[in-house]
Amino acid sequence: MSRVRRPQSVRARDIRVALSMLAITLGSAIAAAPSMGQGAAANPAGETKQDPSSQTQTAFAPGVVTVIPPAPDPKETFDGPQTLQALINAHPEISWEKSGDHPEGKPHFDPRSRTLEEMLKQVIYRREIFCFELSFKPLRQIYLDIPRPDGKMQRKLVQYMVYRVRYRGGDLRPAVDNPDEPIFKRIESVSYQSRRFFPMFVLEDREADQQYVDQILPTAVERIAIREQITAPLHNSVDISRVKIPRTEDPNAPGVWGVATWVDVDPNIDYISVNVFGLTNAFEQDGEGDDAPYRRKALMLNFYRPGDATNQIDDRVRFGIPAFDDEKQQSYVLEKYGLDKRLDYRWVFR
Repeated sequence: MSRVRRPQSVRARDIRVALSMLAITLGSAIAAAPSMGQGAAANPAGETKQDPSSQTQTAFAPGVVTVIPPAPDPKETFDGPQTLQALINAHPEISWEKSGDHPEGKPHFDPRSRTLEEMLKQVIYRREIFCFELSFKPLRQIYLDIPRPDGKMQRKLVQYMVYRVRYRGGDLRPAVDNPDEPIFKRIESVSYQSRRFFPMFVLEDREADQQYVDQILPTAVERIAIREQITAPLHNSVDISRVKIPRTEDPNAPGVWGVATWVDVDPNIDYISVNVFGLTNAFEQDGEGDDAPYRRKALMLNFYRPGDATNQIDDRVRFGIPAFDDEKQQSYVLEKYGLDKRLDYRWVFR
């Protein structure tokens, strides 16, 4: 006797279709969710993104890279007014003094502010500002044989960060509307065919307040390129300065790839910042002379390494500042980074 297969009920079919649609929707939502450095706890409910960074994939280095867009500021195109005291002291003859021709010590017709001495007390420096786009992969560790000064090899743990630099143009400079008018009333945008990148990477231990400058390790570049499967040429911090970085507006442009390396880093480090100098020529200076503070604009990237000094190669370094539900614990972590709120990166003058 043959079995007769009954047709599927309408209700059962509707339930299966609904479950399939729900699975597809959840899968799409998970795939579209932004990848955060601290995992699922990095974006608590109700917290909005504090920076314009983004994450993308590139064909030249498998995996996800974080993209930091250039951030030139029109206020960085000028500095001052400042006093050129050294020039005033070197030329006392330019000062106005009471005399027979000028008993009150000021010009007859022009205002005193038009004298050379007074103009030297109100000097405004103007400059052109550029800024590169930086993309990077999170910090990683690798054991390598490093040559010592005596020629022998020594096995060390190397901290490294692979990055990409692209020049988008859009440099800022004061616009000269009237050459006879010393006041620049607007800022204009200008672009060039290429620019050069002169970087310096400083890894900062936020707990011990200790800094490590990027070291040139020629033997490490090839090994890192193989491990990261980078198909584009990979440069160290010196070689990359010889490469012209072309201007591009293509979001898929390869850019120029480099790697920063550090050795002898404290194995107990947990809270890390990497200061990237050279992405922009913006600076700040208070006054003039050797004693005047001079600060360059740098991009500070914050990282977090949960772990200990054992099996460091297995520890994953995460980009960003970790998020905690406990307010005291969160305040403690923010204090380590010198912040009052969670910022994965920021531009600073140092």
